[in-house]
Amino acid sequence: MSVPEHAALVPGRWFDGHSSKARPVMVSLLPTPQGPSLTLHPLAQAGAEPVVFAWKDVVWPEAWNERRPQVRVVVDLRDHGSLEIDAVTQWRAALAAAGERPGIAQRMQTRWPVLLGVAAAAVVGLTLFYRYGTPWAATRITRFVPLTWETSVAENVLQQMDDGTLKPSKLPPERQAQLKARFETLVQHTSATLHRYPGYKPPLTLEFRSGMGANAFALPGGKVVMTDGIVKAAAEKGLPDDALVGVLAHEIGHVVYRHTTRMVVEQGVLNMGLGLALGDVSAIVSTGASVLTGLAYSRNHEREADCYAIALMGQAALPTAPMGKLLLAIAKDEADDEEVEKGARKKEDKAGQNSAATTAGEPAASSPEPSRGRQTKQEEVPHPAWSLLSSHPDTVARAGELERGHAPHCPNN
Repeated sequence: MSVPEHAALVPGRWFDGHSSKARPVMVSLLPTPQGPSLTLHPLAQAGAEPVVFAWKDVVWPEAWNERRPQVRVVVDLRDHGSLEIDAVTQWRAALAAAGERPGIAQRMQTRWPVLLGVAAAAVVGLTLFYRYGTPWAATRITRFVPLTWETSVAENVLQQMDDGTLKPSKLPPERQAQLKARFETLVQHTSATLHRYPGYKPPLTLEFRSGMGANAFALPGGKVVMTDGIVKAAAEKGLPDDALVGVLAHEIGHVVYRHTTRMVVEQGVLNMGLGLALGDVSAIVSTGASVLTGLAYSRNHEREADCYAIALMGQAALPTAPMGKLLLAIAKDEADDEEVEKGARKKEDKAGQNSAATTAGEPAASSPEPSRGRQTKQEEVPHPAWSLLSSHPDTVARAGELERGHAPHCPNN
């Protein structure tokens, strides 16, 4: 048996895969540029040639605990069976002498500081990717989303809402036609405004619905929905139709910047975005609607839509101040409604406490009649995910920027 000089020998048992009987061998490890090589020196056969395995031909076992080494090491030799070694300490010493360096996975398994360091780096990396990488990736993946998919999802979403929340508009046909004419005039100026996706030109359409409060929202693919409530709110506040046109400009901004589609990607469905990029859209058309209904615009999306509205209204030579006033008015009304609801809940809680305080054997002095005043159940539900306000705390600041027709975070401002 010829053994290279300075090569440590470790006893082992080789199961070559041809026989169930183990063959006694001596194992030597030698350094190579790629990593240690493994040589088996058979002992049962005199004059048998050594069997050499390169680094890549061996599935090298990992150590799980430096203080508690395994009782036996099993080395996978792929197509040539396996090798069992009982002299674990000698094996590890021979590996180290042959230049073996544990990988990051093994170091995580055997050294707590490395594990904690990698875990901390992973948390920081994932946080940064979620905060910055995901929006960046979503913006670029969205370039590959077909317009046909967006329109299919929009039709599905609107059908679901029509079957539940939304009701047919009660606005007179002439009033709807008047606002649609203003909308179409506004659309004619969209080509002169800023576009993130130059080749993206969805057909912009306006529809009216009732069944919810003062609101307007955009669906992917170009469909904008305005509620009777917001038209009524503008009229009650004595605001001109320019206020409603500004709201429509804001919603067009959501469409042009493809905010709803980008949200689908950002909300943990990057695999869907990749499927779209590769042209496989069949699996997500049916699920896109349910995903969209649970989303809400981010603050950055709202600001982008505001900037787009300011630019578009400027192109159309229309003021944005009425839109800002309408935004503030709606926010104030919603805040007042919340205060009324809180007051009603407090009264109900107090009445419940008074009722509980009445002793079981002593009847109450009087039995109040059911309230015949304002109904507590509202016929109109709150605004959906695509609300103009979008429940952001900076509504007042946004309204002020719209009233001035200027925002420091907008391009060319």
